[in-house]
Amino acid sequence: MRILLKSLQCLYVLYAFALFLVLMLPVFLWSLFATFFGKIKGGNLVYQACVIWADIWFPLVFIFHKNVYLQKPKEHCSYIFVANHISYLDAAVIPKTFRHPVRPLGKVEMAKIPVFGTIYKNAIVTVDRSSAGNRARSVQILKSVLRKEISVLVFPEGTFNMSHEPLKDFYDGAFRIAIETGTPIMPVLFLNTYDRMDHRSVFSLNPGKSRSVFLPEVSVEGLTPKDVGELKAKVFRQMSEALIERNASWIKA
Repeated sequence: MRILLKSLQCLYVLYAFALFLVLMLPVFLWSLFATFFGKIKGGNLVYQACVIWADIWFPLVFIFHKNVYLQKPKEHCSYIFVANHISYLDAAVIPKTFRHPVRPLGKVEMAKIPVFGTIYKNAIVTVDRSSAGNRARSVQILKSVLRKEISVLVFPEGTFNMSHEPLKDFYDGAFRIAIETGTPIMPVLFLNTYDRMDHRSVFSLNPGKSRSVFLPEVSVEGLTPKDVGELKAKVFRQMSEALIERNASWIKA
């Protein structure tokens, strides 16, 4: 029985990844076309194509996504969304979670991947940590995106949380930018991506439910750069408590 289940799991994963690639090809071609419209409009076009891709791929691989709103984002208002990072599936679930264009912050190295890199460069803001100057340029791009009333998405843990704690320690960047630009923060929980595909292997992919939970926004009104640590701790506490309350499966006592 175990061998049969393993075989079925392998077949499912191969099917899911084959479908992933087939459906991603039109997005790649569209992203080439979208480059003629500039970084903002072109990026929005690519993101909208990714939303269509996700709406097709998820049900075909029997992953059923639902968004839960403790507070809905306001229309015509930009946010800095901060989310936990626990799975390879986190990237794929972004267009299912955020139905209007956002700009995730991602590593510049990913843009070097053939085909995928073209989509990646157009849909996200890359951060190059190789020098202070490059990091500063990435921050300026993020600020310019926010000025266009486009929200950004940051994983403040920086990388996968491989522990059994609710979250890894946060970096300051998202909270510093929020204060400097006066942009409210809205925490988002990716609750089931770990269950569908954990960080140890892409071959752990399996069907089932997926939920993203929008927590109440955190205002930065009246805060100064001296308050970065306090703001970061407040959001960390809010997200940690919500993950524990909702019995996130990777948390062990």
